[in-house]
Amino acid sequence: MLKMKHRPIVYVLALGFAGCGFSPTTPLETVPYVDVERYLGLWYEIARYPNSFQDQCFGGVTAEYSLRDDGRITVLNKCREGSLDGPEDSTEGVARVVNQETNAELKVSFFLFFEGDYFIIDLDEDYQWAVVGEPSRRYLWILSRTPTMDQEVYDGILSRLEEKDYDPVGLVLTPQPPGS
Repeated sequence: MLKMKHRPIVYVLALGFAGCGFSPTTPLETVPYVDVERYLGLWYEIARYPNSFQDQCFGGVTAEYSLRDDGRITVLNKCREGSLDGPEDSTEGVARVVNQETNAELKVSFFLFFEGDYFIIDLDEDYQWAVVGEPSRRYLWILSRTPTMDQEVYDGILSRLEEKDYDPVGLVLTPQPPGS
């Protein structure tokens, strides 16, 4: 049974607060272009920077994106609490593209008046993995179309993160259920 919480497992919920603290001197570069249709679908979280709005998530974290009739994107986030067999937690939000030239900068909302930045900063040419961050560099997620990622691919992502002023040491791996 799905359980809706007031403390959702969103990928970008707290991003709106990101400008309140550390502010890097270099702007965060996104990928040159995102084909939104190809980006839609199910993504598994491989790793993330720890954050308070995902504290309840032990693992099994996914995000599913689908196009709405109004052109915006439905975001459905899920995770397992306590263990990979634990209860499922989910929350739904809405994203909108804010940079129409690249489609790589979005705003995501899980509450009426709150939007967070969602910047796609690294993306596989076949849309098999993606890296999502935001300008303050306080939040970061590595996503994959599959529950696991090849170590060589992961290491390549980590090396490029340093070039974008992210510290890969802060990442925690996300366990995914076997056979997912």
